[in-house]
Amino acid sequence: MQSFDVAVIGAGAAGLFCAGVAGQLGLKVLLIDHSAKVAEKIRISGGGRANFTNRDLDSLAPHKHFLGDNPHFCRSALTRYTPHDFIALVQRHNIPFHEKHKGQLFGDRSAEDFIAMLLRECDAGHVTRWQPCAIQAIRHGADGYALDTDRGTVLGQSVVVACGGLSIPKTGATDFGYRIARQFGLPVVAPRPALVPLTFDGQEWAPYAQLSGLALPVCIEIGNNKSRTAFMEDLLFTHRGLSGPAVLQISSYWRSGATIRLNLAPELDLPAALAHAKATSRKLLVNELSALVPSRLAGAWVQQDGNWQRPVNEASDKALAALADKLSRWDVVPTGTEGYKKAEVTAGGVDTRALSSQTMESRQAGLYFIGEVVDVTGWLGGYNFQWAWASAYACAKGLAASLLNPGAKAL
Repeated sequence: MQSFDVAVIGAGAAGLFCAGVAGQLGLKVLLIDHSAKVAEKIRISGGGRANFTNRDLDSLAPHKHFLGDNPHFCRSALTRYTPHDFIALVQRHNIPFHEKHKGQLFGDRSAEDFIAMLLRECDAGHVTRWQPCAIQAIRHGADGYALDTDRGTVLGQSVVVACGGLSIPKTGATDFGYRIARQFGLPVVAPRPALVPLTFDGQEWAPYAQLSGLALPVCIEIGNNKSRTAFMEDLLFTHRGLSGPAVLQISSYWRSGATIRLNLAPELDLPAALAHAKATSRKLLVNELSALVPSRLAGAWVQQDGNWQRPVNEASDKALAALADKLSRWDVVPTGTEGYKKAEVTAGGVDTRALSSQTMESRQAGLYFIGEVVDVTGWLGGYNFQWAWASAYACAKGLAASLLNPGAKAL
């Protein structure tokens, strides 16, 4: 029976990075994944170029970019391994990259560059990789953990669970990590799709389905006067509802039955613009509105009220005020989401109250959880990958301190 210091379950972003760092710190590491390919989420991220981190992340105030039952939990790991640290690694591997939008960093060529980098890091740490290799059972005993796998039973003094969440099933996503947590009595915050398009009742959405494919910048917000979350991003209309960066961002905060407010012309003073048009033009209101917002949006909007289907100079002040108000304060109540199939990440996961923020070790000694499987969810734009790198690094350092220098603190 083979024995390792650490068995890392899941060869995604967090698992690969943790295995590589732990191996280079001197640990004997086994990396196991049930899929034949590694890091499928890296491969498809950022349109195939990988949005690998975000330069704007404020590691001293992570609650600005992350959510969960305790968003402050991620502060320790993100402070000790920052975007600049991962950027330095990328630069050492001579991978060209660029900033696209709001601190979002992408590779110039392909996401494969980053997968190859992580595999080279694993090779440098002499990591043993078993793929594809499924795990049937995990048992804890006096010698650590026994893992029954397709290649036989293997022993590990410690186990790192890095097998992600439920989003994008085609990448091999399963609930395995949550099952391990529950097996050892660890609480799990109910998982749900996040960074996901929102859907609406078909009949209710019919007037807007004609706008499918239309994109425009908006201000989107959710919450109440005491606690309100807002984003300035692009919105995309679809046949079934709303998508685009604005909706993906707000979807992580949305719960069933909650109202979302959209300002479809956030950079305009619509009442003033429409009042000016009324005083200077005899064109149809829809034509004047088309100069302020996309023409398809203007056409769909004026169809909702007969008072808007006339020359602008004949429209009443009340009708123009109502039009401006609906465009700038459009309240919608989604009926659902596109689910895990379209969700970029899974919110919820292993409860952080059962984990050490310093090392990611759970209250079950020797059992660690990192990356998406944990109840830490970042904004769109590279934040979730940075959590993968930071939590993996904290875990690897914790493992080394525990197994190579017992009694020492992870640095």
